[in-house]
Amino acid sequence: MNVKKKIVKLLVGVLCLSTMVSFTGCSSASADKKSSNGSDLSNTLVYAGETADSINPIINEGSELAGIIFSGLMKYDVSGKPVIDLAESYTYDEGSLTYTFKLRKGVKWHDGQPLTAQDVVFTYDKLTKDTTLSASVLSNYTDITSVTAIDDNTVAITLSQFNAAMLDNFTIGIAPKHLLDGQDLTTASFNQAPVGTGRYKFVEWDKTGGTITLEKNADYYDKVPNIDRVVYKTVAVENTKALMLESGEADLAWLNANYAEKFRGKDGYQNVDFTTADYRAISVDNRTDFWIKNKDSVGVLNDAIDKESVVKSVLNNQGSSAYSPIQLNAFGGNTAADIYTFDLNKFAQEMQALGWTKGADGIYERNGERFHFTIQVRDYEEERIDIANIVSKQLKEAGVDMEIVLVTKFDWKSGYNGFLSGYAVEFDPDALYAQFTTAGSSNTMKYSNPVVDDLLTKARHEKDVAARKDLYGQFEVAFAKQPASVLIAYLDGNYVSISGLEGLNTDRVLGHHAVGVMWNIEDWTLNK
Repeated sequence: MNVKKKIVKLLVGVLCLSTMVSFTGCSSASADKKSSNGSDLSNTLVYAGETADSINPIINEGSELAGIIFSGLMKYDVSGKPVIDLAESYTYDEGSLTYTFKLRKGVKWHDGQPLTAQDVVFTYDKLTKDTTLSASVLSNYTDITSVTAIDDNTVAITLSQFNAAMLDNFTIGIAPKHLLDGQDLTTASFNQAPVGTGRYKFVEWDKTGGTITLEKNADYYDKVPNIDRVVYKTVAVENTKALMLESGEADLAWLNANYAEKFRGKDGYQNVDFTTADYRAISVDNRTDFWIKNKDSVGVLNDAIDKESVVKSVLNNQGSSAYSPIQLNAFGGNTAADIYTFDLNKFAQEMQALGWTKGADGIYERNGERFHFTIQVRDYEEERIDIANIVSKQLKEAGVDMEIVLVTKFDWKSGYNGFLSGYAVEFDPDALYAQFTTAGSSNTMKYSNPVVDDLLTKARHEKDVAARKDLYGQFEVAFAKQPASVLIAYLDGNYVSISGLEGLNTDRVLGHHAVGVMWNIEDWTLNK
């Protein structure tokens, strides 16, 4: 081993020790294709992933691991459209507003038990009837009135009214009734030892070593994956992922744009760049006194931020400036909503119109209060810290004091005025309903706008595609005028892998933190 490799391995070891909270222990096994117990790792994919507390599709929306361990009635195809999965077919009766699903026969849970219609009923009853369940996806299922097992392989799901996104919502993973019946889904030990029907099955979660091990499901009802095992490393610190790739500790990782660029053209590696719907924003907490009094002054902040400079520096031009939470969605991109420009003179005029005047320290004041607010940023996310620092500097120069508070974990009870957020609407735009309607199940910042409520409610129940697109275009304008957040930039999904990993398909738009890369993992091959 050359001196450079030794130094890199030493750095990885030091970083592992310094990040014990979120990533404890690094294995050097992959470099020698042997694990510490002597097992062959030549067909084991080592993925430097995200931190994880649990794996459950109902409470962990957008989890990469849940996506390959569990299966839904439907799944998304390459274009992001829902197609059959556990269901071999379905019908929809407009008169009764009922979907009837015929399940595949012979599907087994990873523990060998048969999948039946009762598992589907159990899952959707949890989503619609369990008043103790807290999950961000619950608003997606409020139109369901009944779920009935016709027989062991047939399920009928009846709605109260037409829902344009219902087939998308049927992609949620089905949970096993025989293992979860009578349990609290949020605290069940199942969440650390999940049993699904998907392409890979759970083997072990080594909390000390920071690894989750999966093996391919040889009894999978569709195409069985080529790669035997997936070792998922729970890594928080961004530069640790890059060092793991460099030293042979990982085969694949999502990196921020500047780390990914260091591997571009480098022998033994390949950059795999995806389009994502992932954006970064300053989300304001409408529960806090500052924004209760000053919610009229959120949107104007856009005029004081040079978003293009953020894209060029922090994102290394791997992204674009943002004005709408669905501007990259097929139903979004209404340029009439792009109402702000980086213009400090315009910003000053708007602030004056809102009644703000600059104090002696150069910070705007109104009603005896400085324009000062705090935002949380997780201390291990370099890209978000860099974005926050640049934006804070720009706002300070314009007369607004945005204070950055570094936290290890977001704290929603300490009174911070917001956070540097990340969201994505990569599939049906009805995902906005849960996030931005007043009573939405993922509306954590308590945004409330009657116009937005009305438009998003109408859009989810509209049958005509063109009319839906028009409604979402109206939403974009209404949201821009009274935003829940100050959108900054969209990110590309910059993955880096060893050159021996093949089959990643970049045609699919990925989600938040570029989640969804494994959507076609059954087609991947590994040679190392």
